[in-house]
Amino acid sequence: MVRVAFATLGCKVNQYETQRIIDSFEEQGFAVVGFDEPADLVVVNSCSVTQIAERKSLQFVRRAARQNPFTRVVLTGCFAQFTILRGETVAEAALLVPNPDKMRTVHYVLEAFPDVREHVARDPAPRVLRNPYERTRAVVKIQDGCDVRCSFCSIPYTRPRMFSRPAEEVLDEIRRLVDEGFREVVLTGVLIGSYGKETGSGGADLAELIRQMARIEGLERIRISSIELTQVTDRLIEVCAQEPKVCPHLHIPLQSGDDGVLEAMNRPYRQQDVLNLAEKLYAKIPDLAITTDIMVGFPGEDEDAFRQTCRVVEQVRYARAHIFRYSPRPGTPAERMADQAPDAEKERRSRELAEVCRQYREQFVQQRLGRVVRVLVEGKQGKDGLMRGLTDNYIPVEFAGGSHLGGRLVMVRLLELTDDGALGELVTTSGGLEDGRLHLLPHRAETDSVHLRVRG
Repeated sequence: MVRVAFATLGCKVNQYETQRIIDSFEEQGFAVVGFDEPADLVVVNSCSVTQIAERKSLQFVRRAARQNPFTRVVLTGCFAQFTILRGETVAEAALLVPNPDKMRTVHYVLEAFPDVREHVARDPAPRVLRNPYERTRAVVKIQDGCDVRCSFCSIPYTRPRMFSRPAEEVLDEIRRLVDEGFREVVLTGVLIGSYGKETGSGGADLAELIRQMARIEGLERIRISSIELTQVTDRLIEVCAQEPKVCPHLHIPLQSGDDGVLEAMNRPYRQQDVLNLAEKLYAKIPDLAITTDIMVGFPGEDEDAFRQTCRVVEQVRYARAHIFRYSPRPGTPAERMADQAPDAEKERRSRELAEVCRQYREQFVQQRLGRVVRVLVEGKQGKDGLMRGLTDNYIPVEFAGGSHLGGRLVMVRLLELTDDGALGELVTTSGGLEDGRLHLLPHRAETDSVHLRVRG
């Protein structure tokens, strides 16, 4: 049998695409093994969104080559695409597959390595029946490509073609996932809010696709992975507010709260647009969590501009924020801009903003202590052996419970703030869920509970 291992870096879109690539290799008779196991081939699905992502991608390639000198390493993804566009090579990679062709990686392999093709044909591996995503939440890609062209971003160069999957194809995939036992589906894409008939959806926009998903029996939760502010339409807000299956959680990248920096970034909104949308969302969607991405140290971002970003964080009160330092992407307009911030200043701003965001993350959880909430259990966590899961509004929760709860939706009372989320106790009750909607129970509700392991 020809053994193949996989490594994935970057976004949920990459995670989804790796799974589809794995499926194609299995269909051709390859045996899929873990990354650290002996393998004849290693496929690295790479990322280039930052210098750190590129460095990690290269580290995975070199690690795979170092582990076994006879292993052929195949590099695809955004870092591979940039390497090809720059006319460069990666010494340790036996094959580069362009990002637009990554779903045909197995065909590239069979064409490039005749000996591999011969062995697979002679000694095919048995098809392995397993959980296709190896997690309780299924990620489903519905869209690809970006045409926004932010001045700092390389994605329009590595994923240039705008494409929406036909709605019925998406719905069929979700029905299969529900049949396999998944309770939550996370919709992902490069520019997910652009999903629509113009690029192949068959007529549905994102709001309509979600409405149709909500009618699928057995699907309990629908989550949108990330969406641009300008694409959060009134129709989408209405669906999020009215459909009980849609999680009250929106990840809306901010990048900066300063109008001058936003203009230099070529972002199609300004500070007041951010504040206005947040006010509307909080008013329309109960118990909503807004999470975000924020960049610090963009060229020309002075101290006043940084303070404007802090001001937006304080007013929006993000439930969680991913903060990253600007790193020049080759060929982007921002790479050539003046006033590039020193690394030390980027680091200082990153630490300071992280502290501000931490306070609002903890405040978001603190305000919900004592409530009984719905949690999708994802398995055990750490040496404590506690079960871990996520609430509808994306709070990580740990609680005592049996392994049999994995993959199930349970009711948990939030009791205590932790570094990452909340500690809770499992609650059994005949109430709490009516007509598919969660009704928060009072802290002193008459319920039975399992023994709670309290941390020292």
